Amino acid sequence: MKNLLKTILLVGAVVSGFVPALTLPAHALVEINVNKGNIEPLPIAITDFLSSGGQGKEISDIVTADLKRSGLFAPIDKAAFIEKISNTDQAPRFQDWTAINAQALVVGRVSQEGDGRLRAEFRLWDTFAGQQMIGEQFFANPQNSRRIAHQIADAIYERLAGEKGYFDTRVVFVDESGSKTQRKKRLVIMDQDGANLRYLSDGRAIVLTPRFSPNRQEITYMSYESGQPQVYLLQIETGQRELVGNFPGMTFAPRFSPDGQKVIMSLLRDDGNSNIFTMDLRSRNTTRLTNESAIDTSPSYSPDGSRIVFTSDRGGQPQIYVMGADGSGQTRISFGGGSYSTPVWSPRGDLIAFTKQSGGEFQIGVMKTDGSGERILANGFQMEGPTWAPNGRVLMYFDQAAGSGGPKLKTVDLTGRNQQSIPSKNFASDPAWSPLLD
Repeated sequence: MKNLLKTILLVGAVVSGFVPALTLPAHALVEINVNKGNIEPLPIAITDFLSSGGQGKEISDIVTADLKRSGLFAPIDKAAFIEKISNTDQAPRFQDWTAINAQALVVGRVSQEGDGRLRAEFRLWDTFAGQQMIGEQFFANPQNSRRIAHQIADAIYERLAGEKGYFDTRVVFVDESGSKTQRKKRLVIMDQDGANLRYLSDGRAIVLTPRFSPNRQEITYMSYESGQPQVYLLQIETGQRELVGNFPGMTFAPRFSPDGQKVIMSLLRDDGNSNIFTMDLRSRNTTRLTNESAIDTSPSYSPDGSRIVFTSDRGGQPQIYVMGADGSGQTRISFGGGSYSTPVWSPRGDLIAFTKQSGGEFQIGVMKTDGSGERILANGFQMEGPTWAPNGRVLMYFDQAAGSGGPKLKTVDLTGRNQQSIPSKNFASDPAWSPLLD
């Protein structure tokens, strides 16, 4: 990951990357407000990046796909373009772009350095103000061309939406193949758009519930290699694997604490109850946080590490509870009809995502951290396991349609209006979204 370099491109009207909003004329581009409930996608023109080979078009196509899939942008059909960009060092003919209602314009070029690296540069223009909003260049080995495209899309997203992007990320999930009675489950990692799929396990043992560290390219997951549940840590880049411990009766694989030094999990102990425990990854010492004659499970830390959300049926059916990181102040926050499961705290700290079963269907929803403002974002025959994009604006989950034979991955944004399917070779479940790559 360290072989990709970004620099600010200083040309034309000198504008650095990731700057505060420009003071623009009244007729200029209106930037996207992602906090609005109903967002009108911004018309944007993304030209084929100039290049001597095919890398330029490939990169611009990936940028286009990323921005379109976010639901915040409406890329304009290239057939409508009037001006043909032949020199990215010159300002475009803005009237040709405003004529087709392109409120923003992206141009770029890709070349190869003497040492073999790709150099990709782009410029984002506000066509109505006639000003460059951002210009950057990236250097990478040719095999990292997709990462360049995702980082360009992130830069555009951040400049126009005022929020960190989420395109330069990866997702780990469980790949499922074979019949229902002989289902093979393997760990797989891919780019967030489904590309660059790579297997991390060979399928000889069942693997479940992978979870990403919040601050490094490391996952924890559960495996049945020895016939009983074992928890492993796996370094994605090196492939180094470490056994955390054997936990008979575990109901859910651990999640990391925000600092990555602990994991939190639900364990079934000799008293027959399922309760919440933490484990220090250095000392391997465990601390019990709940002590109920009930099923307490699915714990998830708040991003500041001060609180924990979890599911408990101590009230008669599974509902969502929160408590302090030391187990204090256990409080129920969900009171809707149906049962709740798999709660996970947003990386922004403002919402909790969950799975809900109600009225004979499954639902993916969010609520505020005090339980108020519950909203259902997606519903269907069987869906489960929400995981947050690192900017806290998009959720991924797995969804199985009636009669489909197995689950697939989908995303939905916080408006609930932009649902997208993620391509996968086989059935797919238990997704976990990575932090932004370095």
